[in-house]
Amino acid sequence: MSRPRSSGIFSGVALIIFGVAFLLHNYRGFEIESLIHWWPVLLIVLGLIKLYERTSGRYEPGAARITAAEIFLVIGLLLLVGIVVGVDTVKGKFPGSHLEFGDFGRNSYDYDLEVEPKPVPPNARIIVRSTRGDITVRSSDDPEIRVSGKKNIRAWSDKEAAQLADRVSVEVVKNGDAYEIHPTGSNTGDSRLGFNMEIVVPKKAQLTIRNEKGDIAVSDIAGPVVIDNHNGDVDVRNTTGDVTIDMRHGDVKVADTKGDIKLAGKGGEVGVTTASGSLTVDGEFYGPIRADKIARGVRYISQRSDLTLSQLSGHLELGSGNLEITDAPGNLQLRTNRYDVDVENVGGKAKIENRDGTVELRFSSPPKDDIDITNANAIISLSLPASSSFEIAADCHSCDIDSDFSGGTLSKTSTGSGDNHLQGKYGTGRAIRITLKTSYGNISLRKTSGDSIQPPAPPHVPKAPRAAEIPEPEEN
Repeated sequence: MSRPRSSGIFSGVALIIFGVAFLLHNYRGFEIESLIHWWPVLLIVLGLIKLYERTSGRYEPGAARITAAEIFLVIGLLLLVGIVVGVDTVKGKFPGSHLEFGDFGRNSYDYDLEVEPKPVPPNARIIVRSTRGDITVRSSDDPEIRVSGKKNIRAWSDKEAAQLADRVSVEVVKNGDAYEIHPTGSNTGDSRLGFNMEIVVPKKAQLTIRNEKGDIAVSDIAGPVVIDNHNGDVDVRNTTGDVTIDMRHGDVKVADTKGDIKLAGKGGEVGVTTASGSLTVDGEFYGPIRADKIARGVRYISQRSDLTLSQLSGHLELGSGNLEITDAPGNLQLRTNRYDVDVENVGGKAKIENRDGTVELRFSSPPKDDIDITNANAIISLSLPASSSFEIAADCHSCDIDSDFSGGTLSKTSTGSGDNHLQGKYGTGRAIRITLKTSYGNISLRKTSGDSIQPPAPPHVPKAPRAAEIPEPEEN
């Protein structure tokens, strides 16, 4: 008997792989866009089947050919993945909509949540666990947990919605040394169910919130706050303890907190204002990222940049290829690429490494500590008050150095190959050390009055050779 054609085997394997992935996506939060990176596995599986048929002892003639049905199956599955990823992207942009793949045509129904208040100690450890829905937590002076809100049901009819609503609710239970708030009933992980909860807890409570889809808002909590949210915006205000946020999609706002702030994962916009502690952002956030008045400094880590500020009394903004910092009384250390960097008034040491992006550093008063800037394929511009004292070493490969400062021991030398060097000492006070290095970008050293700083017009920049460079993808 002849061997059966491989299309049935391959189709079965492909449908099993994608079926499992979609199931995990619906019930366990698996990010279906990961399949986009792994789609060549289908070609590997198909190739192995064809190779087996060719090398085995018996096979049906023509069976090892790739059929049109197999090609259309691969294309169809990839289109399906694209549709699901598109739906997830819309949910990431508009998390309050709670749009789900498969919800098209269903209606939304709301039912009241009825939960008995639960007495707890004033400093109780409280954990909120949910799957879908918005969660709002605020504090009270009463030593108890109160939960209200709505059950949101997406169904084809009000009868189906009522049946689903009757099967689920929210409960508050003691679990070890903690009190847990979570949905209860049959199949609470069903994607058709959502729980929009308004929770009141004691002011000194230690709060942890874990949610899959939905916005989270927390205010007026004196204890530490930990938030793990996969899809939705996070808003935290007027807290005393540390704030830790881990997320996958959505925007983050934190304001008026006295503890340290740690943000990790990936998402959209980030806004942090008025923090007595420090701010750490570790992950890929497409921004813009804004921070104002962070007393104990900022640490930002991504695949593209590594920034450390020991203090920020002014403003930081990062996004769309620009990084701006104003009024940082402490030290600054930055390593990045393809950002236009604009920094004004650093109080301590400034060390900046960049590539393919301009660097402008300005001071309204004489700098107090060393300056070290390294760049490539772009300009360096440094503006200092006329009363500054410094010792400089500036090197420009295949570019020019333009300085408003003269006198002292300053001297400029050039080579026949287009390289320029500026070295020497200027001023009579304690001299800081300035080191500037770039290529194909020019160096400008500007003299200002000290009070009013105007950014200099960019000089003519010779284009760097890029024949050997590999283009990099644009940032989102």
